[in-house]
Amino acid sequence: MASFAILVVTFSILGLSAWASVSKWGPPDATGALTDGTNNSGPHGFTEILYAYSSGAANNGSAFAGLTANTPWYNTTLGFDMLFGRIAMMIPIIALAGSLARKKLVPASAGTFPVSGPLFTVLLIGIVIIVGALNFFPALTLGPIVEHFLMYSGKLF
Repeated sequence: MASFAILVVTFSILGLSAWASVSKWGPPDATGALTDGTNNSGPHGFTEILYAYSSGAANNGSAFAGLTANTPWYNTTLGFDMLFGRIAMMIPIIALAGSLARKKLVPASAGTFPVSGPLFTVLLIGIVIIVGALNFFPALTLGPIVEHFLMYSGKLF
């Protein structure tokens, strides 16, 4: 259940970012052709899209200044992003809490893993970091990290 909640947020951010990156649903340009809504090309444009959906799912829904987010496409998809990222992830978490509340207390034995010591804390933090890195590192590599290295080589977007 808890892993489902993490995957809902991951799909909400990465799935909609990928869809927005390959679609042309943004505002029309001077010729009337639809654009993707980014005013910057390359990895910076992808970073703008990724930030908009990350912020929508977890925070206040802000966007970089270079993204034209006030379009029907971005208004709709960022709205779904907020819905899935905030509310749809609460349902499995509340179900998990209800499941844990119904469990019977079992006395500690030799096979019981203590959840109140530093070992549990380190393992929990490590797993959260590893799962987060495996979910988001590929997207971060395509956007902000590539942009950082290109900036030092003299290429700006």
